[in-house]
Amino acid sequence: MRYVVYGAGAVGGVIGGHLHLAGRGVTLVARGEHLAAIRAGGLVLDAGDGRHRIDAPATDTAAEVAWTDDTVVLLAVKSHQAAAALADLREHAPPDVAVVCATNGIATEVATLRLFARTYAVCVMLPAAHLEPGVVEAGCHPTPAILDLGRIPHGTDATTAAVAADLHAAGIASEERADIMAWKRRKLLMNLVNGVDASYAPGRAADELAEVAIAEGERVLAAAGVTVVTADEDAARRGDILRRRPDLERRGGSTWQSLARGTGDSEIDYLAGEIVLLGRLHDVPTPANEAIVAATRHLTYAGAAPRSLDAAEVLAGL
Repeated sequence: MRYVVYGAGAVGGVIGGHLHLAGRGVTLVARGEHLAAIRAGGLVLDAGDGRHRIDAPATDTAAEVAWTDDTVVLLAVKSHQAAAALADLREHAPPDVAVVCATNGIATEVATLRLFARTYAVCVMLPAAHLEPGVVEAGCHPTPAILDLGRIPHGTDATTAAVAADLHAAGIASEERADIMAWKRRKLLMNLVNGVDASYAPGRAADELAEVAIAEGERVLAAAGVTVVTADEDAARRGDILRRRPDLERRGGSTWQSLARGTGDSEIDYLAGEIVLLGRLHDVPTPANEAIVAATRHLTYAGAAPRSLDAAEVLAGL
């Protein structure tokens, strides 16, 4: 298969880079200074076995992609950027193209299915960083990611088998899942830490706030009556597959990276904000997650420094 990696940032860049190194045809979709750097000198994939130059076609629009019958879209933008990406794909991609959502949160899949019948989802377990134009860092080695996938709304098929095989060839762990959203909902609960990590000073209070937010998330998903794999199932799947590179400094997650780069936006509305939405729909209070959303929005819009707030003040209010 050939792949259009729509969103060649931290996650998409690492996936696309490894697929390219495995001999798969890859087109990268990026924007701004990042796209300019890729066009000028290729995408630099900083992996555990060195820095690789990924010389792949790069564009900022699906209109310039050389579409084929075996092209698959890996949608790897952040969730708040998905609407614009999907609009571009709807205008320029074949209507029967397979779109594989390698995104955090649980909202992108439904938005994609509205436009594309062949919609798939990936539970992304991929520590990575993108802080410099043209460069992405894979945080783990020798296996950079676990990318389990399945169809939306459920099941597996020839496409999931083919994509999983290509990911294996690229050195990425991947299994087909008949209920992939159950795995993505567990990942959503884990991602509730992102806003805390981005907005609050590290310490005991921040850890406690994260625990309260996850407990709220557990209650909300239970009230919604949806499937969620257990924390033990998730831990068993991860095992010791993802081994952090000792040569890289531990910095922060994707939301922290957005604040550190001063992008002026973040996907917090689709992480802690997703729990807030579901809580309102099912009449379950979510004050901790509401506070995390408000804090992260404030720092994002103000261009303020990440981790500059005190979680103890939120806990006192709760």
